[in-house]
Amino acid sequence: MKNRKITYKKPCRMNRLKISIVQTGLFWEEPGKNREYFSRVCADLAGETHLVILPEMFTTGFSMEPGKLAETMDGPTVSWMRETAKKTGAAITGSLIIRENGNYFNRLVWAAPGGKIAVYDKRHLFRMGDEHRYYSAGTERLVVSYRGWRICPLICYDLRFPVWSRNRGEYDLLLYVANWPAPRREVWMALLKARALENQCVVAGVNRTGSDGRDIAYTGDSMVVDARGRVLCHLKETENRTETFSLSLNELREFRNKFPVLSDADEFILKV
Repeated sequence: MKNRKITYKKPCRMNRLKISIVQTGLFWEEPGKNREYFSRVCADLAGETHLVILPEMFTTGFSMEPGKLAETMDGPTVSWMRETAKKTGAAITGSLIIRENGNYFNRLVWAAPGGKIAVYDKRHLFRMGDEHRYYSAGTERLVVSYRGWRICPLICYDLRFPVWSRNRGEYDLLLYVANWPAPRREVWMALLKARALENQCVVAGVNRTGSDGRDIAYTGDSMVVDARGRVLCHLKETENRTETFSLSLNELREFRNKFPVLSDADEFILKV
């Protein structure tokens, strides 16, 4: 194992990133109603934010019915995301059920205002909810460059696996979109802080509220945590709310250069 010195660029003008976390209940297995609801939310955010983060499976809830609910990448929801990003001038991201090459994926879609699309397929499938029986696991992580920030979006159960989330100096902001159930809310909050500390990054976790079609309850607890482990934003239990928060890349870089933890991190080879 080798130690390495990681240095970060000097502050740049485009260092502020406004992110909007959308914590809400979802209409169970009703994509049209969910798109209609999020259209209103995003319209209210037009010109006020740079990035809108929606929950996991934001068009359906955490459904194990991909056969009847899956869309393609040229289907209505990805088209809606492209158009909404264009209208609001902000990137839109969240996961949905996608069918591709005979497989179903819990796929996060990143829609940029300029029309470009990037995707990440959930790596860790929640076997206690039978997700592994219906969906195929992803094999590659995604890092998006946006407004000077490097952003790594992951999905729900991925939060429990630090090696997959590990920052080797590739990203500044780590996102988790989720349908994280109420009985494990303390785990959710603890792990969001842990990922921020160990990866010396900002972490934003966006969870849903309400109950789904299987009577599973969700408490929200969406959070933004900085690299020092400080909670910058916490949407309280069961609260349906959209919060916009401004992040400073300059502050993050200054902290990393002053306290360069990642330079002493162990090297791992991840086998997929």
